[in-house]
Amino acid sequence: MFDGLKDKLDDFRSDVEESAEPDTAPGSGADGDGKTETAPDDANVHAEDAAESEDAGDADSPSRLQRAKALATGKVVLEEEDLEEPLWNLEMALLESDVEMGVAEAILDQIRSNLVGETKSQMASTGDLVEDALRDALLEVISVGQFDFDERIATAEKPVTIVFTGVNGVGKTTTIAKLARYLEERGYSSVLANGDTYRAGANEQIREHAEALGKRLIAHEQGGDPAAVIYDGVEYAEANDVDVVLGDTAGRLHTSSDLMAQLEKIDRVVDPDLTLFVDEAVAGQDAVERAQQFDDAAAIDGAVLTKADADSQGGAAISVAYVTGKPVLFLGTGQGYADLDRFDPESLVDDLLGA
Repeated sequence: MFDGLKDKLDDFRSDVEESAEPDTAPGSGADGDGKTETAPDDANVHAEDAAESEDAGDADSPSRLQRAKALATGKVVLEEEDLEEPLWNLEMALLESDVEMGVAEAILDQIRSNLVGETKSQMASTGDLVEDALRDALLEVISVGQFDFDERIATAEKPVTIVFTGVNGVGKTTTIAKLARYLEERGYSSVLANGDTYRAGANEQIREHAEALGKRLIAHEQGGDPAAVIYDGVEYAEANDVDVVLGDTAGRLHTSSDLMAQLEKIDRVVDPDLTLFVDEAVAGQDAVERAQQFDDAAAIDGAVLTKADADSQGGAAISVAYVTGKPVLFLGTGQGYADLDRFDPESLVDDLLGA
C-alpha cells in the first residue's frame, strides 16, 4: 500500500544525505565505512580561532562560525543550500503522488524548519535526522482532527446514528456492511437503514449485505423520503436496544442541489452523531477536493477511503484530514467484510518510512 510514495520519501532521504555529505578537512580522514573522523584537538583550536577571526570581519555571515566550530568538533551543519534541491524534488514527488498542494507546502515548511541549522555528529546518520524530520512533518498533516472512533462509540448515548455520504460508485454500501461487521466484533449490535431511495436496485444491494451479516434492514420503496427511512431506523434501534444505526444515502455530487437538500433534511430530522464521507483512495486529488466540497455543503465528521490496497500514491490519505480538518477514520483494504482497517497516523507514517 502506497509503495510509490514510500519510494519517493526514501529518495528524499538519500538526496539530503548526498547533498549534506561533508568535505574531508585537513587533519581529518575517512575510515573504512566512509565516515569522517573528528579532527585532532589542536586542529579544533586552530579552526575555532580562524572561524572567530573570519566571523569578526563579516557580520553578515553568522553561520560561518557555526559551521567552522561544528566541523572542528566533528559535527556537520545542515544548511538551506543543502536542502534546496532535495526539497524541490520532494515537492514534485508529493504532487505527483496526488498530495494536495497546500499539504505538500506544509510538509516542506515543517521539514525545512526541523532541518535547517541542525547539527549532527559526523559519525551519526544524516538519514536518521531526515527520517525524524519527515516523521514529524507527516504526522503534523495526517493527524489533524484525529479522534478515537472506538471510544466515541463506547461513550456515546445509544443508539449511535452514523450516516454515510459521497459520490456514486465509491463503495459506501459495502463500507456500511464492513462497519457493521467491525462493530459486531467489538460487541455492538447494528441496524442498516437504506436512505438511498433514489437509485434503482439500492434496496436489493444493501439487503444482500444485511442478510449475509444477519442484520435487520429498514427500507422504503424507491422514491421515498431518505430522512424518514433513517428516522425509522433510529426508532427501531431505540425500541429494540440496538446500539448503532448505519444509514446509507444516495450518491451525489455536491452540485446536486436536490440531493444536498436531502442531506440537510437528514441532519435536521435525524441529527446523526456522525456523518462519514466515503471515497476511493485511488481517486487522489479528486477525493481530496470532493471531501472539502462535501464538508462545505453538509459538514462531515470524518472520512473512509476505500481501495487503499490498490493505491500506490497515498495522496488522498495524506491530504484529506489537513484540507478538511476532519480525520480519515478507516481504510478499505479489500472486498471482504473484514477488510476495513482503523486509520492510525503513526502506523501509516512508520510504514511509509520503512520503520
